Amino acid sequence: MSFLGGFFGPVCEIDVILNDAETRKTAEMKTEDGKVEKHFLFYDGESVSGKVNVSKQHGKRLEHQGIRIEFVGQIELFNDKSNTHEFVNLVKELALPGELTQSRSYDFEFMQVEKPYESYIGANVRLRYFLKVTIVRRLSDIVKEYDLIVHQLATYPDVNNSIKMEVGIEDCLHIEFEYNKSKYHLKDVIVGKIYFLLVRIKIQHMELQLIKKEITGIGKKNKIQKGLQLVCQLSLVQTWRMKSVVAALAELMLSVLFSHWCLTTTCIFCRLYLTPEQCHRRYECWASSTDLNHCKWSSCRNMEELKQS
Repeated sequence: MSFLGGFFGPVCEIDVILNDAETRKTAEMKTEDGKVEKHFLFYDGESVSGKVNVSKQHGKRLEHQGIRIEFVGQIELFNDKSNTHEFVNLVKELALPGELTQSRSYDFEFMQVEKPYESYIGANVRLRYFLKVTIVRRLSDIVKEYDLIVHQLATYPDVNNSIKMEVGIEDCLHIEFEYNKSKYHLKDVIVGKIYFLLVRIKIQHMELQLIKKEITGIGKKNKIQKGLQLVCQLSLVQTWRMKSVVAALAELMLSVLFSHWCLTTTCIFCRLYLTPEQCHRRYECWASSTDLNHCKWSSCRNMEELKQS
């Protein structure tokens, strides 16, 4: 906007309208200040076309050195606005230098645009795609940006092995973790098991945390941002050797409540897994008793012997 335009109002208004705006899907994305905005959704290889409407204010002259539209894909660091990386920049000239005497509409089309990355907004960085309309003027340009969202279509990996890890304290605690796969979709449920192989200390509770880690920059300018996405606390009243806890994060809190409800109605070993009816039916133990002498599942009695030893 020009210097005089700042005092007497804008010289013109710019609006971008896509050709398939009525049928194209939209997606939501959070902005830097936490607000949620909706923008039109595109995929890699799709064309982007539409119209640019320039509405001139009545009684005002609009001389320009040219009007152009750009399709831009760039990466921006929030703490360094001047350091941006453009990986896509396509330009279409809409008008030659001259004077705009009335409101005009300009058609544009970017054919089969390559969009190699997915739109992203994080703690320190964002990757964005946008249409940028520029009316070039002597004093200052008039610029309008129109954001788009890009999603990437991908297939599930051919190899998606499970993950196993071990942690512990020597001669006191030995825990083994197992996750059913190493790569997850954003809407997948993370399922795994936690095995207590050795327990010689008191355990009050266990926490499962889902952490998002964002790394930006290279070398010494490398910046790491960690964000806690989810915390689930699992209470362990008694812990036995080789006991596994099935951890489905989507249903974990329900499982914790269920385990407390079963404390006085199932046998000591299997109480975390089954209702009294299921325990009686599948293992033929006396579900209403906590006396292992009455339990017909031999593994329960074996676990009691291990505890006493």
